[in-house]
Amino acid sequence: MNTTQTLMEARWHKVCKIDDLVAESGVAVLIHPAIGSAQSVALFWLPELQPEVYALAHLDPLSGVEVLAHGLLCESGGDWSVASPLYKHHYRLTDGVCLEQPGIKAQTWPVKLDGQEVCLFY
Repeated sequence: MNTTQTLMEARWHKVCKIDDLVAESGVAVLIHPAIGSAQSVALFWLPELQPEVYALAHLDPLSGVEVLAHGLLCESGGDWSVASPLYKHHYRLTDGVCLEQPGIKAQTWPVKLDGQEVCLFY
């Protein structure tokens, strides 16, 4: 299957309810893409922001361990990031870019709220 077909098959999936999340913190959820194996996603709920929910890979790109949902949320210059609990690198919530090593990036997903449901596009 080529990339165009994969993108055409991508759609919004309900992954949890907003009540399942913890404000100003991360929660890991498991998604099942049509292609590939299941993936853990770290959801971060910042109710005072727009958008208020962000989705990054739970997998820390530097350590190869699923820990990002357990990281600390940080704000610097208006940009929010999560600090990995292992190597303390910061990954920007909006695009997953590592602030200390911009060539490294955690995967991100578009997120929307459908009433009380948190939906990811994949």
